[in-house]
Amino acid sequence: MKTEKYKILLVDDDETLCALLSEFLQAEGFEVETLHTGDAATERLLQSDEFDTVVLDIMMPGMSGLDVLRSVRAKRQVPILMLTGRGDDIDRIVGLEMGADDYLGKPCNPRELSARIKAIIRRTENSLGNGLDTKPIVHTQLHGIELDTGTRTALINNTPLPLTSAEFNALSLLMTRAGQTISKQDMTQEVLNRPLEAYDRAMDVHISRIRQKLSSEGINDVIKSIRGVGYQMLTEQQPSQSDD
Repeated sequence: MKTEKYKILLVDDDETLCALLSEFLQAEGFEVETLHTGDAATERLLQSDEFDTVVLDIMMPGMSGLDVLRSVRAKRQVPILMLTGRGDDIDRIVGLEMGADDYLGKPCNPRELSARIKAIIRRTENSLGNGLDTKPIVHTQLHGIELDTGTRTALINNTPLPLTSAEFNALSLLMTRAGQTISKQDMTQEVLNRPLEAYDRAMDVHISRIRQKLSSEGINDVIKSIRGVGYQMLTEQQPSQSDD
């Protein structure tokens, strides 16, 4: 069990906002480091793997949050929560497609930000302190995919499959409930630890990325979309088929 404070990197060019959010998060028990440029954030994240979560503003002068995300995801799988404008749906989708774990619209309520960070940590840690829930370790094999929730590793033919925190949880949920249709609402709650929001595309994008990564390893058509409902991982007895 982790006993030290969870460490958060907060990246936003608004220094006043950073100070306010940092003060609140520290009062919530987090250790917080703040940076105000994309260049500084990229350099810090590529040099260290000490952060439990990164809170990253998309709209920054110079190197944008999306630029940071692209650079970091090439080498690190640290969970990243994007801060976006309330109506910036395109930026949200692009960020998710590039590997962000989730997003939160600005201006954000500090309590909501803290809750989102805790949700991200809850799904990436096996044994959580501070009253957070724990889940049993599960080892699952299906369609040549091997998942271990203890080490949070995914393998295909003994080759590591790189997955973000959200992607790992989504694939794990689908595999452990193979043959069952899981609603988008339930998947969002169980994978992202938050309710499904209006016009919420986060889960759709995470599933799309999982499919692309499986396809690159020769595993196709094992995750079925149930139109208007949700998703289903086919069992090995079910024939692979295209989405409805």
